[in-house]
Amino acid sequence: MDHKEVAKRIDAALGQDNVVTAAHCATRLRLVVKDVGAIDQEALDNDPDLKGTFQANGQYQIIVGPGDVNKVYDEYTAIAGIKQASTEEVKQAAKDQGKTNPFMQVIKVLSDIFVPLIPALTAGGLIMAINNVLTSPNLFGPLPLIEMYPAWADFADMINMFASAAFAFLPVLIAFSATKRFGGNPYLGAVMGLIMVMPQLVNGYNVAAAVESGEMPYWNIFGLQIAQAGYQGQVLPVIGVAWILAKLENFFHKILKDAVDFTFTPMLTIIITGFITFTVVGPVLRTASDFLLNGLVGIISATGAIGYGIFGLFYSAIVLTGLHQSFPAIETALIADVAKTGGDFIFPIASVANVAQGAAALAIYFVTKNEKTKGLATSSSLSAMLGITEPAMFGVNLKARYPFFIALGSSGIASLLLGWFNVRSQSLGPAGVIGFIAIIPEFIPVFMIAIVISIVLAFTGTFIYGKSVMKKEAAVEAAAKAEEARVVKEHQQAAPVTPVAADKQTTTTTPVAHAVFAPVAGTTKALADVSDPVFSQGMMGKGIAIVPNTEGKIVAPISGQVTIASETGHAYGITGTDGLEILIHVGIDTVQLDGHGFTTNVKQGDTITQGQILGSFDLAVIQEAGYASDVMIIVTNSGDYADVTGKAGLEVATGDIILNVDEKA
Repeated sequence: MDHKEVAKRIDAALGQDNVVTAAHCATRLRLVVKDVGAIDQEALDNDPDLKGTFQANGQYQIIVGPGDVNKVYDEYTAIAGIKQASTEEVKQAAKDQGKTNPFMQVIKVLSDIFVPLIPALTAGGLIMAINNVLTSPNLFGPLPLIEMYPAWADFADMINMFASAAFAFLPVLIAFSATKRFGGNPYLGAVMGLIMVMPQLVNGYNVAAAVESGEMPYWNIFGLQIAQAGYQGQVLPVIGVAWILAKLENFFHKILKDAVDFTFTPMLTIIITGFITFTVVGPVLRTASDFLLNGLVGIISATGAIGYGIFGLFYSAIVLTGLHQSFPAIETALIADVAKTGGDFIFPIASVANVAQGAAALAIYFVTKNEKTKGLATSSSLSAMLGITEPAMFGVNLKARYPFFIALGSSGIASLLLGWFNVRSQSLGPAGVIGFIAIIPEFIPVFMIAIVISIVLAFTGTFIYGKSVMKKEAAVEAAAKAEEARVVKEHQQAAPVTPVAADKQTTTTTPVAHAVFAPVAGTTKALADVSDPVFSQGMMGKGIAIVPNTEGKIVAPISGQVTIASETGHAYGITGTDGLEILIHVGIDTVQLDGHGFTTNVKQGDTITQGQILGSFDLAVIQEAGYASDVMIIVTNSGDYADVTGKAGLEVATGDIILNVDEKA
């Protein structure tokens, strides 16, 4: 490959001044571009030296190949006059480029504001649940506990005060978090939140009644009548006010200097924001918020069980998109005025959806024979039962697919029951089997029945269907083994071939022209099932993946010379003594870790033998960062051979044969 010529063609195809920044990993160029539409895609697709292109996470990626990508990158950045960047800088540039859907940006903002508040709101909700136990009738008898045991009355009163604080002063919490998110001083935001709930204002819950009765007091500011209305229980107006405050503060910081800035910026920011709040922004956004909230409550009230059922059917799918991060904003408004809204309908639906995913994962424990999957199924199912579903969904259910969809259906059916009885919660809490503590007491029995229905349906459906799937897979595997034995026998009779000598005894004895040994211990996985299209679509060549166990050791799969030893330790290239060209790539997008969790024992040009330790990786670091840990083993010169074959679903140790590479006839 003429690296300079390839770089020139890439530069011409990308367009002049169209690339914001560029980096590379072991196989591809990672670019942030201004306009994807300006790229000559046909030229890149038809370039004989390039293996393909695709877009992911705001990056435009060009697959060049191991051993060549770094040289093409150096030539390209020199030709285009672009500063060389790290993969982390490219990742940040992709975010700054604003490729995200505007709707998803709004969701992200709401998530950033409310996620930090969830512990405070959950604490208030759970304390409120204790108050419910003490004060609700028909739980332990016809009378509440405090009437049956009057000595508990003051304790219940204290608990009620503790529980109410977070919701009574909710605008203060939201204003603090939102102002911080928008780049302002969060303490100024908190002051603005306090102003919006001052006791001298008409309580936000009574504003509508005060207006209707004509009892709303007004300030007369130079003839302008400004309602003295509070904003207790409001969400949208507080977020809008926080945004204005942050922008005003930053504006004054720019135009005022030194001591003048320090003295007058806070005062001017509060006065102007406060005036805007009570004259324009507050009333307008209160109306908009009430319209949206009343509309949502009205839709659920009108559709009843059907609305609940549809929401329950799709809730876990919504979680996959991340849209559920915006729900706390809605739920907070619903529980802030239970008397008006009837309570939060999202929480009970989320609870039955979460336990359904947990039950489906638990069923996989009894279905699968894979010990690693069994371990993950038990821990993740318990987590999902308590309200955290991501480990169960991503680690177990989505891998097999059918458990996830069975759980969706189970959740939808259980949600129909919730909707039939209009079950609501009066606080936030753990959305799982113990979620009853947040439910309005009269609905607790129905809620628990719905929880049981969701668990039973998801577990039973997954178990029965899973058994049938396993039976079919066993039959297919048996047929495949029989066919493999027949082919091997014919091959041996025709021209038996001795395997390449290995440094250790392996568990595989099938004669092959070339053997590739496992560089890591774990479970083999079809390359087509890997989430990165560069590997799954065979752009780099044929091969196999391994889902590693906790060992974290990388050994040479063949003997030869190291052609790639990435600085980040996540990728190695080896040219074998027999001509095989092997790429080992640890994890998907793990180049973003910038070497964290990886160690490398070899360098480019080193001569190695099969079984020699190349480096290591910390599996926990990869998983905690949210990256897939699949290890890809690719024969990058697959086209030089008749076939490259391996089998998925095998438990392998380092040194076991995982790929057979046949010479062309």
